[in-house]
Amino acid sequence: MTSSRQTARALSLYEQAESRVRSAGFGWEMEWQRRRLDEGFTEQDFLREAAWVVLCSGFRESVVRNVFDYISLCFCDWQSSEEISLNKQMCIETAISRFRNRRKLVAIAQIADIVFKSGFPRVSARLSADPVAALQIFPFIGPTTSWHLAKNLGFDVAKNDRHLARLASANGYDDAHSLCRVISKATGEQVGIIDIVLWRYAVLCSRPSHFP
Repeated sequence: MTSSRQTARALSLYEQAESRVRSAGFGWEMEWQRRRLDEGFTEQDFLREAAWVVLCSGFRESVVRNVFDYISLCFCDWQSSEEISLNKQMCIETAISRFRNRRKLVAIAQIADIVFKSGFPRVSARLSADPVAALQIFPFIGPTTSWHLAKNLGFDVAKNDRHLARLASANGYDDAHSLCRVISKATGEQVGIIDIVLWRYAVLCSRPSHFP
């Protein structure tokens, strides 16, 4: 049971986080997330966001951002799972010149294989029924990264990654899911928006445990 004092503290945190994120020039991330929540996703969106989450797992987001345009080009700009699947070896060998983790590049090709063989409509239907569980059939998408990918695809959820887990714990919550839900209920803002604001705030600040 969340106390009124704990809720007030969470709201204060969110207000501070949103102000810091906007002043640092990352307000566009909130608008990007809002569009994802409103618009749904295509096959191209799925392939791109799945690749992003796979690459970011265990890596700093800034490192992946620096090479992602090139990797996208190597993987046919995510135009179709069929194109990637039929040219996967070339995609992998071209991308590895800039990103040396072969296992992750192979995983991206395998994701395209699964989508191609299953058919995107079938994949999409499974995601609509239970996104977090359905995403875990894909390589490199596990119990934590499935929430990340679900959020990036437009499902209104939070991800309990290391940044948000530490932030939630520092403010008396079991995980990011419960922290974001409390703020969402109090403000009417979508959970996915709250997640991205708090996550960026955690990245901007070097010591999440020092947050108010």
